Amino acid sequence: MVSKEKFDIYAKMLRDWSTRMNLVAPSTLNDIENRHFADSAQLADFIPFGTEIIDMGSGAGFPGVVLAILGYNVTCIESIGKKAGFLNAVREKLNLSNLTIYHGRLEDFLSKNTQKGREIVFTARAFAPLIRILDYVHSKKSRLFLLKGREIETEIAAAKQKYSFKYELYPSKTGDGFITIIDFI
Repeated sequence: MVSKEKFDIYAKMLRDWSTRMNLVAPSTLNDIENRHFADSAQLADFIPFGTEIIDMGSGAGFPGVVLAILGYNVTCIESIGKKAGFLNAVREKLNLSNLTIYHGRLEDFLSKNTQKGREIVFTARAFAPLIRILDYVHSKKSRLFLLKGREIETEIAAAKQKYSFKYELYPSKTGDGFITIIDFI
């Protein structure tokens, strides 16, 4: 199955499951391809292929499932059972052997999985304020590739009070937010 077909099936599953549970804002269901898929896929312009990705608070699979469809090895972390169930159904339907779903809290996953010897990065979209994300992952010293909104500079200023890191901001191609790349120093 080619990527285009996988994205079509994924979109159909999102629309279908969204009638039974809150996966994405109903107003975005008419523009899934741009609002969710293209928005998530733009991270592929920045993350080296072959890198292991841990997607925090995956929800409906953004950006984690999108990156898995594009060929990355991704672990999606989702604490809400219904959403983890959706992610498992997507993985099975699309035959994504490069996608792992962890149903549980991020801090529990991180305490059990050290990912030693492999280059890993963290991704997130609409997960938490930057300082909370850094609270979770600061000890891992991994790179972060985040899809953040207009208020990212305020979040960066607050996080700089507690953590030392370098960052790069790139305007989103699909909205008014930013691709935010964080490197601990």
